[in-house]
Amino acid sequence: MRHGGKVLIDQLSIQGVRRIFCIPGESYLAALDGLLESDIETIVGRHEGGVSMMAEAYGKLTGKPGVAFVTRGPGATNACSGIHVAFQDSTPLILIVGQVASDQRDREAFQEIEYRKMFEPLAKWVAEIDRADRIPEYIARAFSVACSGRPGPVVLAIPEDILSADCDVLDAKPFVEVNQSADANNVTEIVERIVEAKRPFCIVGGSKWSKQASANLEKLSEQLSLPIGTSFRCQDFIDNRHPNYMGDVGLGINPQLKEYIQSADLLLCLGARLGENTTGGYSLLNIPNPDIPLIHVHPDPDELGRVYTPSISLACNSSDFLEGALASGLKKRSDLTNIKNDYYAWREPFETPGLVKMEKIILQLNDVLAEDAIVTNGAGNYAAWLHRYFQYKSFKTQLAPTSGSMGYGIPAAISAKLEYPNTEVVCLAGDGCAQMSIQEFGTAMQYKANIIIIISNNGVYGTIRMHQERFYPGRISGTNMINPNFASLAKSYGGFGQTVEKTDDFLPTFQRARLSGKPAIIELKTDPLALSPQTGN
Repeated sequence: MRHGGKVLIDQLSIQGVRRIFCIPGESYLAALDGLLESDIETIVGRHEGGVSMMAEAYGKLTGKPGVAFVTRGPGATNACSGIHVAFQDSTPLILIVGQVASDQRDREAFQEIEYRKMFEPLAKWVAEIDRADRIPEYIARAFSVACSGRPGPVVLAIPEDILSADCDVLDAKPFVEVNQSADANNVTEIVERIVEAKRPFCIVGGSKWSKQASANLEKLSEQLSLPIGTSFRCQDFIDNRHPNYMGDVGLGINPQLKEYIQSADLLLCLGARLGENTTGGYSLLNIPNPDIPLIHVHPDPDELGRVYTPSISLACNSSDFLEGALASGLKKRSDLTNIKNDYYAWREPFETPGLVKMEKIILQLNDVLAEDAIVTNGAGNYAAWLHRYFQYKSFKTQLAPTSGSMGYGIPAAISAKLEYPNTEVVCLAGDGCAQMSIQEFGTAMQYKANIIIIISNNGVYGTIRMHQERFYPGRISGTNMINPNFASLAKSYGGFGQTVEKTDDFLPTFQRARLSGKPAIIELKTDPLALSPQTGN
């Protein structure tokens, strides 16, 4: 006999879970008891939004479901931000919510919520477990759903009396991921179309990629002389120094790259959804019939044809498609020098206002970070400099939300450092973005996750200020902030903190942060007029 909490934790262990992220709550005390003697590491965060983002970052980094525990009511509502990130980023994640006792349901008991209704538009599957002996069944299904097709989040609510109830039940087996092989004839047809095209282009992105798939992408691009662009915040799918990498196809796209794509005679979309950010607000291609012949390869058949009607669609994993395409042996020869020159011209720094210049800071980071260093960020105009000037050199070294969620970078960095303690992890954040999750610096201190957070502090919500100046020039409203001394805040936790007020001081400060052996915050005093890497206003 085991209580439901012990059964639950045993199932997670069987499914390969090694770490969970949580904010403790009385609604799942039995699960916390089950964790005590398990082989699963428990990371206690500071806010449910932070722990759900840590779990999402784990899923994005490893391809395995991240797991978060939160309590009922406010705990679950706080966790919604990470669930939304996981849904839009196609990341496997499982959120387990403690629920009110089953004999109190439908009375609006303390912190009671109907989670099926609440999470239905945010998750792939939402369920409530009403019997302790069905916990193994639900957990096995949760992992299968989270990983199948287009991966995404699953939410399971478990009443506290179900978790504390004793039961005698067999454990479930580890889930088996669905095999989505690519039909050889279909793959050969697609490769033949690429070979025949005079100006083909490939956009890559999405989930279910691997290091081997990334290497195969480089090989195929060489074999077919195929220019590659990465969808929004998927820049680490190919070494950005590769001669066939032409830049990111997302917000702030290189105008020359956009022009090249629109003049292509064949577009291969491999793994990406072709969402709003990747298509420039759905302006890159005509809807629903693109002017360019479109070949769309995606693991979820429901995604194919959702917005754009493809000439050829193939429901399979990118990894399987790449292996089949390489095996075809077909080759194509052409010169991609001009388009690559456009990429390097786009990386030439444009000088922006202020004594601390983000374009130079990012270029310096690009030079000093190891090829396997992981760089995280949330949302804000500061990230535009990162996207434009930093070159991602290894697979899974970029952790950022395609959903555009502020506050993501710090919890994501903590999760990455816990998973890869010997890899350098650097987080870029704006002052507004950082303050959405700055309390998680305490989590970094508690678990000795020695991340380096670089905060661009310009005292404004930069993205909104930029749009404000564009559409309502001179009419500033609701975008100013009073900020703490971020360096002092880091020191108050016992970490490293220092402020940089001119560009030349950045690298020495960064080196001191590296050598401190502590979680660190470097505060950059940036100019509020530097709102964009291109115009400075």
